[in-house]
Amino acid sequence: MTRVAAIDCGTNSIRLLVADADPATGELVDLDRRMTIVRLGQGVDRTGRLAPEALERTFAACREYAEIIKEHGAEKLRFVATSASRDAENRDEFVRGVVDILGVEPEVITGDREAEFSFTGATRELTGRDDLTRPFLVVDIGGGSTEFVVGGDHVAAARSVDVGCVRMTERHLVHDGKVSDPPTEERIAAMRADIEAALDLAERTVPLREAHTLVGLAGSVTTVSAIAQDLPEYDSARIHHSRISHDRVREITGRLLRSTHAERAAIPSMHPGRVDVIGAGALVLLAIMERIGAEEVVVSEHDILDGIAWSVA
Repeated sequence: MTRVAAIDCGTNSIRLLVADADPATGELVDLDRRMTIVRLGQGVDRTGRLAPEALERTFAACREYAEIIKEHGAEKLRFVATSASRDAENRDEFVRGVVDILGVEPEVITGDREAEFSFTGATRELTGRDDLTRPFLVVDIGGGSTEFVVGGDHVAAARSVDVGCVRMTERHLVHDGKVSDPPTEERIAAMRADIEAALDLAERTVPLREAHTLVGLAGSVTTVSAIAQDLPEYDSARIHHSRISHDRVREITGRLLRSTHAERAAIPSMHPGRVDVIGAGALVLLAIMERIGAEEVVVSEHDILDGIAWSVA
């Protein structure tokens, strides 16, 4: 066993996994897995820069994670930064802060590399199951981008496109500095058109419709699963490998886009940091399912974070 730590810093959240990995058996045993909403990508789509308050929220989470990593005695750490830090003009400021706190330089990876990590993390434990047919289409709906990966035992094709729950919310659902509550049909239609254009782009390099099993990752998908199951609180064990039908996703998406902030916040399984962006995230998932004709999505709690941990091990 090798004790490893992996950090995934995205547009909306920063997550930590400390685990014991055994490459010989393919076993990854969680010791600590946690997520903090920091909204690093706040305003990046509009300004092209990471906001000072967003950087400070992220650095505060890094300081907390540094203590946890030290307590567990992880031998190796890999810090991967995704969409927001790829896009920002002042990403050097972000890099310096992370190095000062954690002693490692964040790797601002390409979207394609991000997709490969997501695929490995999501499918490593699905391979060989009789009830799931390959090839898989793994979709990782993040805050700033969505990764599409098609493959069986290995990645066959991958593409990252700039459509995510935070980016779509800020681009289409914010009016006079506030999220529309609820948005107009015109705003929803404009957001859907943006998502469809991104799917057109993804299909140029990834054969989305050739996949037999759709696997959905990240907070938007797992939250939709929690809502679909009417969970009294967020429950990773019940969400992991749950299945949501297309009809249920369509129903939930419509409800989220028609609801007010207070109504979304009152959903028992809703993380406070997702209240304003969950409608956009659910719409991305629905558009993908309708594009490929998927009758259901298999939800995975294991994703890019697990892929990063395996790359360290």
